[in-house]
Amino acid sequence: MKNSWKKRILAGSLALAMIPTNSMISFAKAAPDGKTVASDTEAGKKDGAWDKWEEEWNIIKNDWTQISLTPGKDESQLNFAWYTMSDRSANLQISTSADMKNAKEYVAKREKASVSKDGKQYYSNKVTALNLKENTTYYYRYEVDGVYTEPAAYTTKSTDKFSFIYVGDPQIGSSNEKKSSSKDVNTANKLAEFLQAQDDAVRNDAFNWSDTLNKAVEKTNNQASFIVSAGDQVQLTKGKSPQGKNFESEIEYAGYLSPKVLKSLPVAPTVGNHDADNANYTYHFNVPNKSDYGVNKATEDTTKVGGDYYFTYGSVLFMMLNTQNTNVAEHKNFIEETVKANKDCTWRIVTLHQDIYGSAEHSNEPEITNLRYQIVPILEDNDVDVVLTGHDHAYSRTQILKGGVKTFDASYDDDAFEEQLEIDMDAGEKPVTLTMAPGNITTDKATEDGLRYLEYLNQIMDAAAVQKVNKMNKNTVLNPDGILYMTASSSSGSKYYDLVPRQQTYIANRWQEDVPTYSVIDITPTSFTINTYRSDNNKAIDENFTIVKDDKTSITAPKAVTIKSVKSSKKATATVSFTKSTDKVSGYQITYSTNKNFKSSKNVVTTKTSYTIKSLSKGTLYIKVRPYTTVSGKNVYGKYSKVVKASVE
Repeated sequence: MKNSWKKRILAGSLALAMIPTNSMISFAKAAPDGKTVASDTEAGKKDGAWDKWEEEWNIIKNDWTQISLTPGKDESQLNFAWYTMSDRSANLQISTSADMKNAKEYVAKREKASVSKDGKQYYSNKVTALNLKENTTYYYRYEVDGVYTEPAAYTTKSTDKFSFIYVGDPQIGSSNEKKSSSKDVNTANKLAEFLQAQDDAVRNDAFNWSDTLNKAVEKTNNQASFIVSAGDQVQLTKGKSPQGKNFESEIEYAGYLSPKVLKSLPVAPTVGNHDADNANYTYHFNVPNKSDYGVNKATEDTTKVGGDYYFTYGSVLFMMLNTQNTNVAEHKNFIEETVKANKDCTWRIVTLHQDIYGSAEHSNEPEITNLRYQIVPILEDNDVDVVLTGHDHAYSRTQILKGGVKTFDASYDDDAFEEQLEIDMDAGEKPVTLTMAPGNITTDKATEDGLRYLEYLNQIMDAAAVQKVNKMNKNTVLNPDGILYMTASSSSGSKYYDLVPRQQTYIANRWQEDVPTYSVIDITPTSFTINTYRSDNNKAIDENFTIVKDDKTSITAPKAVTIKSVKSSKKATATVSFTKSTDKVSGYQITYSTNKNFKSSKNVVTTKTSYTIKSLSKGTLYIKVRPYTTVSGKNVYGKYSKVVKASVE
């Protein structure tokens, strides 16, 4: 398509209603995207929080000088960026004392940033604080036009075991219903209407964004080390700004930076399609180890928008890709060079904006899947463990994947796909917001183009890429040979997309209820665990999922055993005897039930090959046994033996 990552048909649309299968498809207006109205939420209603925020917003929205914290190149550093209007140098001080005694002072690196509507020149100031120690509280303050701010606290965390928060698409300002008409603002009245709608939207989205972050930090017991954002920090691109000026998105950055939690918690941002053409992204974020690879060459100023970058924290290497630049060879160079320079890191996590293995409206687009098949081999060749994405405003988690291969015709492009997608997701005459699209195209009624569309969807399911994994338990895999792909939903509720009607084979779980979400990721030297929650009530929307790495990579599930006999020589007892596993094991789990389908079953464990089960009821008993090996505190189970039926006296 001509406008990369911007969809001609889908812009601002497609939360769809079901259409009866026997009805004629009508080409009605698509339903509006879902969004969360802050004043209607429990958080907004509690203690008059929304009313208080409305008053605060009237001051905050004009403040371009709020500070932004980002991780440094490693855990010993912290990066800062903020705006000033004065052309004089600005300083930042940092100390272990709240009274700022013995503070270390840094002179900021300064460059020209946005110019306000009334012609005031703002400057971006950047500082990197060095030599920070673990588990230590620091206080910092910074100069704004010659005046120091009040000290703010920042506490470093442990690096051996730590947590971070993962969010998708804050996209502050996206709830603006007039955003799709921003290019048509050609009169003073229309401009005023747009700007008021933008103001209202940013106020709404910033409130929800702050609420999500507060809930996420609370969930970590205030122990999160930083936040990872999968892109699209704000809504308004420079290309879609009514007057084509940088300053038109500054109100959105004011909303994005307004949560109080961001004064003490760094954010590692990713470049999304709504960030990519506006240098304000780079002015507001001081990212570490910035590379020339991945700089978006489509923008007017290629030195401003930002390329790939990385940082390390404890045992983890984080690589943040700007895939708005589709030159995959550059990303390959970046990844290979970064991995080579950080060989000691146990975990390799990549963040990019496009959901190359997602499950909502964007996920099946040829532009997305073409990126998938270009970049996935690079990720696999460099032993990446996890890929964190956004873009689709709906949650999904994949199976462990490896070896996905492009099989569809290269001539099948976005234009051909979207013509059918519009039909497939048509909302009908009375569109309402849903959470899953209807899927109007069926094989028995499809046109030739429709059948080609369905065949394309079948070809990108990537069933062959789903890996057989060694499971330690239902939600824990050991030493997987493949990659876990996550897609985050909206963290602010500014916009939601529907799940596609045909769940892809590569998806393990997905969720969309038009509620903001966030994930908490816990890292140890040997484990990665992700839990994802809805922000309104802090309840989980998916089971936790853990990847365990163990140096003993040869460890596999122990071989099964065979039950030799089950004897009930005493009342209410049954003695189970079975063969010894040929592998070294930690013990055996005996599962028994009075139901042949093992409903209401019970488990006992033993290290011996014979065990007497007591307190049984007279009648029929079904028994099976499996061996297990304990690795890194978790049990790796072998297969169950054949079920044996016995009688209890």
